[in-house]
Amino acid sequence: MTTGPLVDAGSRARHETTRPVLEVRELRKSYGDVAVLRGIDLDVRAGEIVSLLGPNGAGKSTFVSIVAGLRRADSGSVTIAGLDAFAQPRAARRMTGLAPQDLAVYPVLSARHNLRLFGELAGLRGRELAARIAEVARALRIEPLLNRPVGLLSGGQKRRVHTAMALLHRPKLLLLDEATAGADVETRGYLFDVVRELAADGSAVIYSTHYLQEVEMLGASVVLLEAGTVIARGPVRELVAGHSTPTVEFRFAGPAPLVVAEPGREGFAECHGDLLRIATPDPAATVAATIPALGEDARRLRGVEIVQASLETVYLALTGRRYGTGGELS
Repeated sequence: MTTGPLVDAGSRARHETTRPVLEVRELRKSYGDVAVLRGIDLDVRAGEIVSLLGPNGAGKSTFVSIVAGLRRADSGSVTIAGLDAFAQPRAARRMTGLAPQDLAVYPVLSARHNLRLFGELAGLRGRELAARIAEVARALRIEPLLNRPVGLLSGGQKRRVHTAMALLHRPKLLLLDEATAGADVETRGYLFDVVRELAADGSAVIYSTHYLQEVEMLGASVVLLEAGTVIARGPVRELVAGHSTPTVEFRFAGPAPLVVAEPGREGFAECHGDLLRIATPDPAATVAATIPALGEDARRLRGVEIVQASLETVYLALTGRRYGTGGELS
């Protein structure tokens, strides 16, 4: 997509630096007796898209809120473009663009006035502000909506305006927390195009989501969170190659029998209630061999599902639980 420059010409000098734009060390946060972040370490470099991936409650939004300066950490450090974000919060926030999960727009104001207000808060004025509004509006396809009250826009249109506000000041670090929540397919496509373009021009991007398919669509590097800890980090292909094996799941009426039709592979089979799960490099052969081995239990078989190697099976291999629809675990 051709949208015009979202960042300064030359992709900004920071694109060439070797120091990460974001450096997080031993970040911890608890609410009462509940530990939400348990010592997170993370570096994100200029031009990199990092997806924080995990189910609801994994700690993604808390992490983003602390990095953005909206919440205090119990301990640890956050450095943004060389600035200590805890000691210099205002300076660090000027380097950061945030689009939180909850929409932060004024419904009675027009889209243009919302953008102007947030642009001025970020230090933009006059012609520079007008030019940036035009650029982000063109990139996110909200030009025809600029003079309409935001309260009259659709959910997807509001989401685009909301995201545009985070881009106005050309942030060195862009934080998108559940950016496509409630968004339509068209809006999702525009957002992904903008994220890729910003990264290509030198921004460091953290994209928090619980949708596995979005990570694969973006081609992002993955930080997989589970109960406030990082359990995997790296490009999708490397994670799949290093942690994932296809599985076959047999669903029964009543408790599943532990049946393994391939000798020597007992360690790859497990039962969870009515579910028999077998990890195998050859799912078709495993199905063909296992069904006859069920004997009388075959009468209770209610379904067979082959789960190919993917981020879903990476999560399964690391936690023993499957990702379900909407980030729910099963």
